Amino acid sequence: MGEFVTLEITDGIGTIRLDRPPMNPLNTQVQEELRQAAYSAAGSDEVKAVIVYGGQKVFAAGADITEFTELSYQDMVVRAGALSSAFDAVAQIPKPVVAAITGYALGGGCELALACDWRVVAEDAKLGQPEIKLGLIPGAGGTQRLARLVGPARAKDLIFSGRMVDATEALRIGLADRVAPAAEVYATAVDLVTPYVTGPSLALRAAKQAIDGGLNLDLASGLALESQLFAGLFATDDRIEGTTAFVAKRKPTFTGR
Repeated sequence: MGEFVTLEITDGIGTIRLDRPPMNPLNTQVQEELRQAAYSAAGSDEVKAVIVYGGQKVFAAGADITEFTELSYQDMVVRAGALSSAFDAVAQIPKPVVAAITGYALGGGCELALACDWRVVAEDAKLGQPEIKLGLIPGAGGTQRLARLVGPARAKDLIFSGRMVDATEALRIGLADRVAPAAEVYATAVDLVTPYVTGPSLALRAAKQAIDGGLNLDLASGLALESQLFAGLFATDDRIEGTTAFVAKRKPTFTGR
């Protein structure tokens, strides 16, 4: 696909691979290639789950700060929305998505990880939002997704201070979901999403939409969204297969239809 971001598909798992050595800085080109990879993964019937991966050494160490030194307020007014929406494209992939994090996930790299459903973190990895040290704040979802994930007080601690957290602390506060040796991070991510490759794709899509969409709604509206999505699944072949298999006491074979 792109020069720095590719989508590789193996056994139903699509790997969105960042490859801009040595630290995978997220410049405008990477941003747009990431958007296209997310669109491709979302639209491919062959892709049942997604891993976002920066390689064995580093996930992404943040934005390309050399670009920032040349930008004015007027420039960033135009660009800020595009940066945020590129990460939104990852968040809106209607399939299970896991970030496989080695090395550093800082600034925009951490925000990219936050756009995923889960984060598998290397034992020696470091995560954080250090934008405050540049006189800035996170601008691609960090203030919003981090607060929703770990709570506002912990999010303020990390964003106000700009400090990095290690894998142990990330796991304790809910920023990481699994910790593994660096050499096993990608394999651990594969293990995490493999069960969903043969799962009921439309039900998984509905579950993700209900959870993520409900976070932005009051309880009554969230319950209404859930009911609508639940009822809609009664029009799917997988619902027929799942309920029939349960009654027959056999393992279901889902087709994603």
